[in-house]
Amino acid sequence: MFVQYQDSKIELPEGSKGYNLADKLNLRDPSQALAIVINGTTCDTSHPLKEGDEVSFWNFEDPEGKEIFWHSSAHVLAQAVLRLYPDAEPTIGPPIENGFYYDFANLSISVDDFKKIEKEIQKVLSENLKPEKTTFKGKEEALKEFASNPYKCELIKEFDASAPITAYRQGEFFDLCRGPHLSSLSKIKAFKLMKTSGAYWRGDSDREMLTRIYGISFPDRKQLKSYVTLLEEAKKRDHRIIGQKLDLFSFHEDAPGMPFIHHNGTIMWNNILAFWREIHQKAGYLEIQTPQMMSRELWVKSGHWEHYRENMFTSQIENKDFAIKPMNCPGCMIYYAKKSHSYREFPLRIAEIGHVHRYEPSGAINGLLRVRSFHQDDAHIFMTPSQIKDEILRVFKLTDELYAPYGLTYRTELSTRPEKSIGTDEEWENATNGLHEALKAWGKPFRINEGDGAFYGPKIDLHITDALGRNWQCGTIQLDMSLPERFDLEYTESDGSMQRPVMIHRALYGSVERFFAIIIEHFAGKFPLWLSPQQVRIIPVADRHHEYAHTIANALKETGFLCDVDDTNESVSKKVRNAQLQQTNYMLTVGDQELEKKTISLRTRDNVVHGEVDLAMFLTKILEERDSRSLTSSFAKE
Repeated sequence: MFVQYQDSKIELPEGSKGYNLADKLNLRDPSQALAIVINGTTCDTSHPLKEGDEVSFWNFEDPEGKEIFWHSSAHVLAQAVLRLYPDAEPTIGPPIENGFYYDFANLSISVDDFKKIEKEIQKVLSENLKPEKTTFKGKEEALKEFASNPYKCELIKEFDASAPITAYRQGEFFDLCRGPHLSSLSKIKAFKLMKTSGAYWRGDSDREMLTRIYGISFPDRKQLKSYVTLLEEAKKRDHRIIGQKLDLFSFHEDAPGMPFIHHNGTIMWNNILAFWREIHQKAGYLEIQTPQMMSRELWVKSGHWEHYRENMFTSQIENKDFAIKPMNCPGCMIYYAKKSHSYREFPLRIAEIGHVHRYEPSGAINGLLRVRSFHQDDAHIFMTPSQIKDEILRVFKLTDELYAPYGLTYRTELSTRPEKSIGTDEEWENATNGLHEALKAWGKPFRINEGDGAFYGPKIDLHITDALGRNWQCGTIQLDMSLPERFDLEYTESDGSMQRPVMIHRALYGSVERFFAIIIEHFAGKFPLWLSPQQVRIIPVADRHHEYAHTIANALKETGFLCDVDDTNESVSKKVRNAQLQQTNYMLTVGDQELEKKTISLRTRDNVVHGEVDLAMFLTKILEERDSRSLTSSFAKE
């Protein structure tokens, strides 16, 4: 029989399975052929193949491959724990963004027990077990199998009766699971437990407290070593620690999950948004502001009251229900509907830095990365169907321009129609094709996430990569077929008919607070001059140099630089050290020689002493550095 793999037809014996094809293609590395995709469906590599199947494989470099690898690893963790603690009750063990966890009832351990558990994990892995899938005949059979585990039974009872219920066995360990899993646990070459914590069953604080164990695994020991090194570097760059040291922001119990942005942080914040506004104005966007609190009727109309109510902050005024906006979209719909529109106005680009609030559980809040109060750089672009491709390309161009001064690169993912969605097949086909054609025309690699779009339209997600190689999902470009319909938005077409506009909802920073956190960690607090809240510090050697120091400071301030004078009684070395701790870009020391020659002695943040420099030349160079939003110092190579 023949199967289609990439651009080739591969001949295989009848009855061959996925791993036979992987073996024939020499995909034998532990990072390769973790699962097989057969006619669009991901399966175990033990799944049989048939004539004409279109197949591909997930490798560890693929997000789907990592999920399968880490899900199998979670089962290994549970198996090892049960060997050591037979009375523990396993509940769930999913893959997460970086690794996996498994929750157990009736288990009490600490990090001191990790060494013992990891030793048992190595024993499990050395047995080279091959996970085998079991499909139950129905709920009754599954409930009978897991009768001693109330957590598994609770899950089984909630399963869709029409969907198959499956479990996987590896040695003596048998666990309820959809799969797919690795064909052999021998692919797991490196395994490390990371931490343990408490976790409520199903995230409900009224339910039992479980013991959660986090882990990470890789198909290569070098990858684990690199990951541990990355974690150590990430700790040094933690935006919460740097934010405190540089006095950028804080949180307080009086407003949980809602950040206070300090003076230094506000300087950076204003620079971030000033740049955003500059390029959006050039790109033809109209900026608006809409109210933060609007009536229940509006949120019912938009669908948020029905589908998002539990995440909204609400209030009652004069016996009428209101909600603080969790999203900016409905306000923009009202703005659009305020007057009639013609196709001649399109594409109509409307932008808003909107302050939104969403209820996040306290356990989910994480510095500026996950908050309850944040700003979104939203834009809603109204257009005709024929304009989709070109407008998406304009958004990509704007994205490149926005991310460049931060030194950030990004990759794109196209998410297509999910099972539950609104709109006709034709509308979805046109919308998805528009995004797909734009991505192809852009000419950069992209991934397709089948069925992962929003219920109201397909979307493109923008994943930025920081200095440590970490990926962050920030921006998104979504085609929305719901809100124009719900708000009955129209425009006059060239033939005089009234038509429904196509609407793109896009955000590039995403959450400004989250983006702020990312760039704090990306730069490790050492911000480029254009962004820095501490640009220049003048350090007089003695009291007699104070007047000259302030004269220089005033000259710098007149050109818009942030500059101060350290005229304390500390030693010069202590003043320099203080400036370095605050990540000041440039330190200008002035003494007798500098006063006499009207020069400065320049030291940069990286502790390189450049010596005596002409003040006018220094000012010219840093003006160019700031105004060009350069990532590197004008004096980096001197």
